[in-house]
Amino acid sequence: MRVDFKFYLITDRAASAPRPMQEVLAQAVAAGVRAIQLREKDLSAKQLYQLALTLRGQLHGTACKLIINDRLEVASCTDAEGLHLTAHSLPTAIARRCMPADKLIGVSTHSLTEVLQAEATGADFVLFGPIFETRSKLAYGAPQGLENLSEVVRRANLPVFAIGGISPARAQICVDHGAAGVAAISSVLAAPDVPEVLADYENALGGL
Repeated sequence: MRVDFKFYLITDRAASAPRPMQEVLAQAVAAGVRAIQLREKDLSAKQLYQLALTLRGQLHGTACKLIINDRLEVASCTDAEGLHLTAHSLPTAIARRCMPADKLIGVSTHSLTEVLQAEATGADFVLFGPIFETRSKLAYGAPQGLENLSEVVRRANLPVFAIGGISPARAQICVDHGAAGVAAISSVLAAPDVPEVLADYENALGGL
């Protein structure tokens, strides 16, 4: 299983509220989203497992992959299509050893060094950012900017997804700077019209 998507939707129940997150995700999948990262970091392993099972049921028969943030055991127990790692997760090499070869591993990165390390230790793709200033990524420091994105893409040999303040208009700019695609949270989950904003992303990226 290799990376066959251009848009990476990351979940956040607070962003979709007051609408149920599953309702918003169903709209996103119907609109063509092909990869969803389940990232509800406030949930216990048991709660995340139960939510992942619910989403697996929702995604059954669709082309959308379910990727679990951080929790290797939840990804394994739900037979999710992938695992997403952060700086606080298991090392990528250990996760790769534990995950079946056909499962995807994504890694969040904030520097060229981290990108190259993720590539060398078994990642299938990386998120790089924040590219632009955004409230959800303030903890990760100043925006990386488009020039750093271009440098990372030039040096890396795996798909690089831009994250951080990526609107549909900015998605096109990121692709022009070499990104394989983009990741987003609130721009979709909080959108009044989910299919409409995803259509804008699809046009900008040449597909979802």
